[in-house]
Amino acid sequence: MSKKLLSELVKDLDSKKPVIICGDMNVAHQEIDIANPKSNKRNAGFTQEERDGFSELLKSVNLTDGFRHKNPDVKGAYTFWTYMANARKKNIGWRLDYCLLSEKLSSNFCDCCHRHEVYGSDHCPVVSFLHI
Repeated sequence: MSKKLLSELVKDLDSKKPVIICGDMNVAHQEIDIANPKSNKRNAGFTQEERDGFSELLKSVNLTDGFRHKNPDVKGAYTFWTYMANARKKNIGWRLDYCLLSEKLSSNFCDCCHRHEVYGSDHCPVVSFLHI
């Protein structure tokens, strides 16, 4: 789905009720969201164009990154690790999985955590807590 189509869909849904989008967005948004930002600047998932596009999407539809909202300075909080070179064991990863929330829900948002101890994929589950 294109960014424009997603923006239109989220705006339409948000006009009716608050929106939560959870899942693999395939972009490490900020340098803090990747173990080796300098050596990955040209790699898919961390190009400046992708990161700027993600920022633009969040801003254009008033979505908040739940994890960064509650944990603005936490480093090493990744949700994806390549299967190569024991990356997960060494925590050389990327934060690609998000819980994005309508601004309307920010006061209801309690926390977001990564279940890095859960195996079975190259990603780990992301759990979000909201007070309703």
